[in-house]
Amino acid sequence: MERAELAAQRAYAPYSNYLVGAVVRTTDGTEFVGTNVENAAYPLSQCAEKTAIAAAASAGYRPGDIKVVAISASPCGGCRQWLHEWRVPQVEYRRADGTIGTASAADLLPDTWDLPG
Repeated sequence: MERAELAAQRAYAPYSNYLVGAVVRTTDGTEFVGTNVENAAYPLSQCAEKTAIAAAASAGYRPGDIKVVAISASPCGGCRQWLHEWRVPQVEYRRADGTIGTASAADLLPDTWDLPG
């Protein structure tokens, strides 16, 4: 969690000033850091956990290769879908009240949608 909170300090959030950081740890111990990156066309903004997962994907990791994701804030619904699709078994996140929550991606997004087939 400490590394995620340090990463949040590097976020680019000129519109909301809501700084979020995330750290992905893979099953082999490799870590990838991400921050939220906002854009004036707000739907084009990227969340911290998505940028960290995308960095892992760019390095060749695939769903099932991530052991834990730490996020300096509670993940939004779209990121919960990403975490589920990447089959993350442990998600640590900072709740609005300052406490730390720990859950699986499946617990964060029960009865989620999966691609048929």
